[in-house]
Amino acid sequence: MNKTKKELQVLNISNSQEQAGAYALVLGEVDGDRQLPVIIGSNEAQYIVIELRGIVPPRPLTHNLFASVLEAMGAKLMRVLIYRVENGIFYSYIYLKYGENIMRVDARTSDAVALALRMNAPILVYEEILEQEGIRMEDFIEKETSASPRKPTLQSLEAALQKAVESEDYELAAQLRDQINQLKTP
Repeated sequence: MNKTKKELQVLNISNSQEQAGAYALVLGEVDGDRQLPVIIGSNEAQYIVIELRGIVPPRPLTHNLFASVLEAMGAKLMRVLIYRVENGIFYSYIYLKYGENIMRVDARTSDAVALALRMNAPILVYEEILEQEGIRMEDFIEKETSASPRKPTLQSLEAALQKAVESEDYELAAQLRDQINQLKTP
């Protein structure tokens, strides 16, 4: 396996079209155009949305409690690494530094991402996983001939949405729908 790593950031969370009651966590490549959709549960989606919006719950949620314990112990979350995918399930490690020791702990990707957001740690993935499982938005959006090809038009997004629906890529269709709705909102 290629051990080159790419950094990701959380782009969006939307309802999963593939699994009832599940959500698609969309991670985007930093300084790149690939996106990695990860199916997560509703509780995990809620934790991540709360963290993204900066909402402070009245009582600590599980990832807040874990982060507080790590901070009280003087441990630092160095990074999250998505290291494997099997049958659509993503596997992650969290890397902790405690004193001179570095520890690797297995974690669900949704929990690892929520913790990384809470503790401002980078989210990494192996290049090979991103290449195999990732989606390039440019593959679904027709090339623009205008002077600003980086910002897709409503027409190109709608065409990409139609292609995504026709190819039954409902996760991407949901992302495109959200982008279309943002463009339509003044």
